[in-house]
Amino acid sequence: MGRIVLPLLLLTLVYALVVGSFSPADLALGAALSGVLLFVLRPFVLPGEAAPGGPFGRVVGFFPFAAAVARDVAVGTWEVALITLHVRPLGRSGIVAIPVGERSETGVAVSALVATLSPGEVLVDVDRERGVMLVHVIDAADPEEIRRRHEDFYRRYQRRVFP
Repeated sequence: MGRIVLPLLLLTLVYALVVGSFSPADLALGAALSGVLLFVLRPFVLPGEAAPGGPFGRVVGFFPFAAAVARDVAVGTWEVALITLHVRPLGRSGIVAIPVGERSETGVAVSALVATLSPGEVLVDVDRERGVMLVHVIDAADPEEIRRRHEDFYRRYQRRVFP
């Protein structure tokens, strides 16, 4: 209950500031809309286990996560462009099994999306029996390095936002 009061009050205050009115009717409407918004977004805003940095830890952690995704997309684009322009030879492409580890269902989906956003990698399947994501990589010469890179990205950026 206590975890809901502060976000509810802050969202109601934002609503009152946006409409420019602190009348009781506007505050009641703002509180009702804030309550609905918190109910709909509760898995993200109010996670079951406390996110690092308090209730807004996921929101704060999203910005480094988004920057890391943008960096990975830029690096992947550069590498694929070099291969496409025959500046760098095409390595040994293949499928790499990346352990799911402690990722939730949402975490697996986000990891798959992030891997697919970066050129040079695409999710092929999630093997739930083995607990791995199968990712096709344009250069799979060092599968251990690819696994380490994915786990490092999860630990440093994704786990805080999408566990």
